[in-house]
Amino acid sequence: MNAETILMNDVLSKAERIKKPAQDGIILVNGGDLTAQQIAWLWKHWLALGKLHILAGPTGVGKTTIAMAVIATCTMGGRFPDGTRCEPGNVLIWSGEDDPADTLLPRLIAAGGDKNRVFFITGARLNGEVTPFDPARHMVQLVDAAQRIGGISLLVVDPVVSAVTGDSHKNTEVRRALQPLVDLAARLNAAVLGISHFAKGGQGQDPTQRVIGSVAFAAVARVVWVAAKVKGEDGEDRRILARSKSNIGPDDGGFEYHLEQVEALPGIEASRVAWGKAVEGTARELLTDPTDDPDAAPRDGAADFLRQVLTGGPVPTKTIKAEALDAGHAWRTVRRAADDLMVIKKKGGMSEGWYWQLPKVSTKNAKKANVEEWTSSAPSVDTFAETEEL
Repeated sequence: MNAETILMNDVLSKAERIKKPAQDGIILVNGGDLTAQQIAWLWKHWLALGKLHILAGPTGVGKTTIAMAVIATCTMGGRFPDGTRCEPGNVLIWSGEDDPADTLLPRLIAAGGDKNRVFFITGARLNGEVTPFDPARHMVQLVDAAQRIGGISLLVVDPVVSAVTGDSHKNTEVRRALQPLVDLAARLNAAVLGISHFAKGGQGQDPTQRVIGSVAFAAVARVVWVAAKVKGEDGEDRRILARSKSNIGPDDGGFEYHLEQVEALPGIEASRVAWGKAVEGTARELLTDPTDDPDAAPRDGAADFLRQVLTGGPVPTKTIKAEALDAGHAWRTVRRAADDLMVIKKKGGMSEGWYWQLPKVSTKNAKKANVEEWTSSAPSVDTFAETEEL
């Protein structure tokens, strides 16, 4: 075989390999083929490009107004509360709670933002028909639209639970639902900020664990912000924005802030954030009232978890236990919270396990109803701990 024949065979072999589709299987990347890179920040140690973040807090602390202040800073290339300046960029907003025209836009203008750099996601069009935006179905179209706009540096999702079409308390479903947002952040090299609520109660515990729904919301996010209104030692109300968790930088510190009403446009009032001094300490320290009882916090959080899980009717104990562990609640604490709520515990039958359900009567009469309803077939309240499925 001469050299020309060997060369021709080699060319044909390469051509065949190019035409042959890649085989199914695990994709591996050797560390030697990677180049170490620094985290790229939109706001250093607070907003990372290509990453998912969560902003959580109770109702009434101005979470959306905080987000609009951040958006305004991004659109005009302004300074964040710590003095860091960012490059001007475009912003996408997907809001399922506030109207863009009468709420979000006035707040953006009040914060000094550039409205021409903000784009609201209001739906998707399929075969000429407008449908609600669904990240699981419309992410490719959103990427195309964002790339046509160009220069997208931030996407705000309010509330982030809008991205979850399944059960927001199930770890696997939340992780699967958030993955398109994580992929979008990486694809656009933009920061994604999802807004969430705190579960009721839970004062004194780690604020990250108070993010409502599955623990996966906080786990998937690289940085978690928390905002709350607390009373200082002088008895005065203080609003604080703090970092509660970060996998890519400092996880403490924050800023005081307050909300003020201004006339954004003639005849149109809107709220905006006025930033205060920087504060030091962990989020748990900063957001805990001096009068909070830390021992009651885990049980309060577990009680709120039970109200959400049982709101639709009886649920198998095994299911409750699995979801409680996913949400970061100790089973012993959940059982105590169930006693506080006077949860009804019922044996389903010979081949079925135990079920829990909320009482359908007032709290005052719940324990009495519990005993009367199940006295003929269920053990007494005093023996539940010994006989109930653990």
